Amino acid sequence: MKANVVAVVPAAGLGKRLGPGTNKPFLRILDKPIIVWTLEALSSVSEISEIIPVFKESDMESGVALCERYRLSKVKRIAPGGKERQDSVYNGLRLLHGDTDIVVIHDGVRPVIDSRLVKDAITNLEGFDGVIVGVPVKDTIKEIEGVSVKKTIKRGSLWSIQTPQVFRYSRIMEAYVRAMEEGFYSTDDSALMERTGSRIKIVMGSYDNIKVTTPDDIPVAEMLLKKRPGFRG
Repeated sequence: MKANVVAVVPAAGLGKRLGPGTNKPFLRILDKPIIVWTLEALSSVSEISEIIPVFKESDMESGVALCERYRLSKVKRIAPGGKERQDSVYNGLRLLHGDTDIVVIHDGVRPVIDSRLVKDAITNLEGFDGVIVGVPVKDTIKEIEGVSVKKTIKRGSLWSIQTPQVFRYSRIMEAYVRAMEEGFYSTDDSALMERTGSRIKIVMGSYDNIKVTTPDDIPVAEMLLKKRPGFRG
């Protein structure tokens, strides 16, 4: 029987590093909001049956209107954001029904996501509790204390972790409930799973799968989106 796969897309960030008053998910890139690029990419993944974006409560009405305008039919429900990213994802997870088998969690401000990468992550879940994507670090990494260098860290085993992250629904809910009860917070969903002894697999992501965090990221994202096959501005 085909697994029921649902995507949760946290998009309730304040966007402080993009400048005062910036509403990051609604920031336009190539005349389209960042979140729409992301939701359209996830909508193209046939394995995903439903997408639940998570918006700030003050943005929920605008989020509904946006999804209707761009005919994002896989968006049937929207979750309210919380104080931290972890709170927002948890709000999204709690909306899921018991028949959900697999959850795909993807940052709303990673608009250059390739649908093939999402499919690859879902496929690789067999035999594991979760799958994360990432890329090996390219730069030399040093541990710093104040302004002093403590040591240089061998980078051979170091990866920069991205989203999507894919989990069995029962296991990620178990991890979230435990973390919330214990007051443990992380910006990475997999970190919560690791605390429960879950088996997590990593697959190769893409250096193009950037997170739009600072103003410098915007022209890079625009360039990468224009390179995509079938790009339509």
